[in-house]
Amino acid sequence: MTNEYKLATILAHTGIKSDEATGALAAPIHFSTTYQHPEFGKSTGFDYTRTKNPTRATLEKTLAAIEQADYALATSSGMSAIVLAFEIFPVGAKVVAARDLYGGSFRWFNDKESEGRFTVEYANTESDLLAAISDDTDIVYIETPTNPLMVEFDIATVAKAAHDKGAKLIVDNTFYSPIYQNPIPLGADIVVHSATKYLAGHNDVLAGIVVTNDQAIYDKLFYNLNTTGSTLSPFDSYLLMRGLKTLKLRMEKATENARELVTFLKTLPTVKEVLYTGKGGMISFKVADESKIPTIINRLEVITFAESLGGVESLITYPRTQTHADIPEDVRLSYGLTNDLLRLSIGIEDVDDLKQDLKAALGA
Repeated sequence: MTNEYKLATILAHTGIKSDEATGALAAPIHFSTTYQHPEFGKSTGFDYTRTKNPTRATLEKTLAAIEQADYALATSSGMSAIVLAFEIFPVGAKVVAARDLYGGSFRWFNDKESEGRFTVEYANTESDLLAAISDDTDIVYIETPTNPLMVEFDIATVAKAAHDKGAKLIVDNTFYSPIYQNPIPLGADIVVHSATKYLAGHNDVLAGIVVTNDQAIYDKLFYNLNTTGSTLSPFDSYLLMRGLKTLKLRMEKATENARELVTFLKTLPTVKEVLYTGKGGMISFKVADESKIPTIINRLEVITFAESLGGVESLITYPRTQTHADIPEDVRLSYGLTNDLLRLSIGIEDVDDLKQDLKAALGA
């Protein structure tokens, strides 16, 4: 399956025709850790599964295609994808990053900065980010939209600013997925995903991906991934392929539900602000009385109180105590991640059930 086909077709055909020997419709799972050489000095292309695995290779072919990239690597988690992307850069590399980030990303950046591995300058807005990029900048890093304030960045504008100063742009595309955004054609050098989320879509697999169009970058990524071993297992590769087949359908339904729920939430007197970009399944909202957040969460019956996002089930998260707990409170408050904010990951349930659940929980 190549890029000449439309996205929905590429997704639906994930893994098809990958087993020429039997014609199996579902991609086979190759559990073998090692592979027999035909004879001395020859290889089938597979030697040891940490380096390359047939199931993972089939997955990576689809991942590259849907992100309109030449290369993709599947890793053991979203955080391992971020670590892989950053560790190809030298010690002392200077990073300019959007301030509103997933708490796990901030935690890792903070640790690496304290070790002297990187220096990180944060920016609250796109204009601040562009102004912070200088001749000394090595890496520009953005989530778009951001987690959880749902701020969008113009990838093409940021990419040009980074490249004009000799820097590389890394984009986390987890929230929108390739259904709504392809950062590589817009100028990103590296794109990362927590594939645990929308790409897999069923809250049953932990995975990450890194994609690029730059062969020199890919060669470094591949070398480091093979060296460190944070690769995705064959079975998890299979689960991720299975999830990809319905990605477009799931994202479209989540968006349809989210748009209707945003309109509904704005009518509730207990909700003072709703943050939503107009597409995707992620909504953040601020309540009028933050002291009632435990009660709101405990009243929910359809929506599940849990970390993570992007599955078929709707989830609610309280960033203050969950996903962003490692960000110091004064830092969070300084850029608008206040204690009255809740984050919703909207699934594919009947939207009327979701409305009734939120109405009952929010006391309206």
